Amino acid sequence: MLIRLLRTHLGPYRKPIALLVLLQFLQTSASLYLPTLNADIIDNGVVEGDTGYILRFGALMIGVSVVQVVCNIGAVFYGARTASALGRDVRAAVFDRVQSFSARELGHFGAPSLITRTTNDVQQIQMLVLMAFTLMVSAPIMCVGGIVMALGQDVPLSGVLLAVVPVLAVSVSLIVRRMRPLFRTMQERLDTVNRVLREQITGNRVIRAFVKDDYEEERFRGANAELTDVSMATGRLMALMFPVVMTVVNISSVAVVWFGAHRIDSGGMQIGALTAFLAYLMQIVMAVMMATFMFMMVPRAEVCAERIEEVLATESSVVPPVNPVTELGRRGHLEVRSADFRYPGAEESVLKDVALEARPGETTAIIGSTGSGKSTLLGLVPRLFDATGGEVLVDGVDVRNLDPGLMARTVGLVPQKPYLFSGTVATNLRYGKPDATDEELWHALEVAQAADFVRKLEAGLNAPIAQGGTNVSGGQRQRLAIARTLVQRPEIYLFDDSFSALDYETDALLRAALARETADSTVVIVAQRVSTIRDADRIVVLDEGRVVGTGRHQELMADNETYREIVLSQLTEAEAA
Repeated sequence: MLIRLLRTHLGPYRKPIALLVLLQFLQTSASLYLPTLNADIIDNGVVEGDTGYILRFGALMIGVSVVQVVCNIGAVFYGARTASALGRDVRAAVFDRVQSFSARELGHFGAPSLITRTTNDVQQIQMLVLMAFTLMVSAPIMCVGGIVMALGQDVPLSGVLLAVVPVLAVSVSLIVRRMRPLFRTMQERLDTVNRVLREQITGNRVIRAFVKDDYEEERFRGANAELTDVSMATGRLMALMFPVVMTVVNISSVAVVWFGAHRIDSGGMQIGALTAFLAYLMQIVMAVMMATFMFMMVPRAEVCAERIEEVLATESSVVPPVNPVTELGRRGHLEVRSADFRYPGAEESVLKDVALEARPGETTAIIGSTGSGKSTLLGLVPRLFDATGGEVLVDGVDVRNLDPGLMARTVGLVPQKPYLFSGTVATNLRYGKPDATDEELWHALEVAQAADFVRKLEAGLNAPIAQGGTNVSGGQRQRLAIARTLVQRPEIYLFDDSFSALDYETDALLRAALARETADSTVVIVAQRVSTIRDADRIVVLDEGRVVGTGRHQELMADNETYREIVLSQLTEAEAA
């Protein structure tokens, strides 16, 4: 997964990567050449007492060092730029894919996991690529080059390398193999901490209302402790790796000095050559240590890549049409024909053979007990998810064939849980129509019965709105969401229990104003409150996902037992009549 992800997203950066590899090759070659120059200075300059030789080759060493520094700076510069660009591209790809998801896919992954995958997981991949460009590219060149140069200094002494390199490789691979499953567990437990923290921040008022502070602290402590445990296990393996590597390095250094001293004593090797050989041994070991550091990061990056690829490989159940319809003939006619909807893996369908028709200039209401499928039915129209059976038609065209832009202009939805974005009142109202004038905004606020409280705000339309609209009340949030849809002026209005937080007086005023504003439009209302929908032109009664009655209030009161039970649970017989 990691290789595939990198191959896909590093493709556009072949030229910077090629230049980076060239710079790393030059700087590593310069590093490998320096010990040989040092050995020549010792053997031919210091031992022979030739000052001119020392100065000439000393100047050459300075020149080689300058080349090494310049190339290293260039390599790090291009490596950092390419790694940052990769992180940007992967984050954008994950974000774009998540934006295409329907409610089904969002529910499958969950918001905390998607946030972690878009941020922390991508960061792990980015860090791996950065370290690979700055360390890993030079490590094999330095390791192979160091072995070759060490052989050039003394072949018999190079036998030490035959023992050192395999021992290091086996030791590192055994430790890395145990780290991989721990990193997967770490990312999953990070998701859990993210989820618990998100719930506690969002539900802070509920926690305080029920005095559950201690319980929530214990729940977070448990999630945090689980993450800490797996992090400690991973840390212990990391802590074990460096002592193992350093033990092998130190033993090999002692062996080189021991055998090298005997070689010098017998006249088979010079002092400068032993010094250079020790330098090459350290370079080889440094290369192995750099590779070790990379290998510690690779398992976690592989897990993160798998999680990212899981998101990128998930196709939305709401697929954009290949040849979309960009114009509609009639205006605002909505029809649902024998619609079914079933969640993946569910035993029963949420909606079963549902049929309804909503015409322009009429108000169609949907009512039913909790869990009867009212919100699900409304969500089929703007394609929050697609029907698993039957059709949903707007002006005679299946919504699955409509251009998404045309759909957004035609259908306006006020969801059951209205959400406001951080910004101002004006930026939220212009969400569906960026070029709306202030006059249009105030008109929509008047209709939504929100103008009075907006005028009382210090900055009016420019008053700040917090993320989620948490700095306004539930009723104010609902009225601003209704005003946002009114600014858009769609042909079909869908109100999903959008008046539940309003008092009866505001509800009545708002419904009267909406009736005038939407006189020529198609209006579909989902509501629990009978007073909100009793004057509708058509009432559709849902029970366990099926339509069990359609008609006006008086007709249903007379011959539909399900509707009658809902009405009498809220009103007296006299009030219902």
